[in-house]
Amino acid sequence: MSEDSSSSSQSFFRKHWEGYKEFWGERFSFLDNYSRFIKRDKPLPSWSESDVEEFIASDPVHGPTLRTAREAAKISAVGGIIGAVSTAGVAWKYSRSLHGTALSFGAGAVFGWTFGQEVASHWLQLYRLDTMAAQVKFMEWWQNKVEG
Repeated sequence: MSEDSSSSSQSFFRKHWEGYKEFWGERFSFLDNYSRFIKRDKPLPSWSESDVEEFIASDPVHGPTLRTAREAAKISAVGGIIGAVSTAGVAWKYSRSLHGTALSFGAGAVFGWTFGQEVASHWLQLYRLDTMAAQVKFMEWWQNKVEG
């Protein structure tokens, strides 16, 4: 194999790799909103429930949206618990297989969380709210509060 063909094959793969990176970068561009909070030299400290309530009270625009998003997360968690326990219970009842029950528990948790998120999205009308902007505003507020 000559040197020219190996360099062209590298460029072929590199070209496709760059194409894939660009493609997925566009699909996951929303992660750029959080990168300044995630990719820090010194991570932000954890916040408490009272910190979140303080932000909700202080921001009349993004506060109610953040409260609604947190309610949706609680509904999703309940859906995940119900899904996990119910599918694991059915699997254990009919198979008495420990690994099957564990897999059913995991899959039921994922399906239940997803179903709970859909219910919460429609019930709380999350499609009308910009929950990402509220979360980013909270992170900015928390960063400013912590760093003084």
